[in-house]
Amino acid sequence: MTQIRQFELESDSGCRFGLLSATTSSLTVPFRDTTRQSPPHLSHFQQQQVRTVTKKRIHRQQKRKRKEELAAKGIFPPKPPHYIPKDTPVLNAVSREERIAESIRQDELAAQELNERMQRQKENNAVVLRFGFTDDLVMSDRVRKLLDLHNGNQKEVVKAQKQQAMEIFQEREGDTGSSAVQVIALTTRIQQIQTHLGMHKKDKHSKRGLDALYVRRRKLLDYMERKDFTSYRKVVKTLGLVH
Repeated sequence: MTQIRQFELESDSGCRFGLLSATTSSLTVPFRDTTRQSPPHLSHFQQQQVRTVTKKRIHRQQKRKRKEELAAKGIFPPKPPHYIPKDTPVLNAVSREERIAESIRQDELAAQELNERMQRQKENNAVVLRFGFTDDLVMSDRVRKLLDLHNGNQKEVVKAQKQQAMEIFQEREGDTGSSAVQVIALTTRIQQIQTHLGMHKKDKHSKRGLDALYVRRRKLLDYMERKDFTSYRKVVKTLGLVH
């Protein structure tokens, strides 16, 4: 049922307006503009696929058209530097067996070189004592016994072990900054913290520091893998790292 009501509104100027409001129970019919009609040659699906032509699209079409015109004339755009076509045959390919054999040979050479350095270190270096003393000093047996590392604390023992490991990978005497030496120092510190966390499992602060040391060592190994793969191979094989 349709109900029609009429309201009269009076403005400041005294004009009267009549408004009609209708409330119906039926559905409202949408407004359709009959003056604008779609092109008769396009189907309904094609009309939905029509997209707005932007300036960017026009620019791309013009650029593609210019490339096609130049290609028809035999003029092609220049290639980027160090461009390698996809159909270029690989001439220096090595079989898998040859790569494995070369890797084994390099590992044997690295192990042999490290063994020679360790043997040379045992022959040349004197026994390391506490507080940085060496065995070549003249001292009594009682003083030597007091300065022995067996009487030292864990910090002194770890320091001596780290110094001996760093000397094996030194590129020159007194080298403390090369990548291999830094990896050895970080690994020694990591092993020390791992031993500590095995006894104190709730030490979260040391766990966070251990994660930071892992990241530092991984970055150094990545750098060595890019710049000096021979040293990288020696360090990874010696320490037994999975990188």
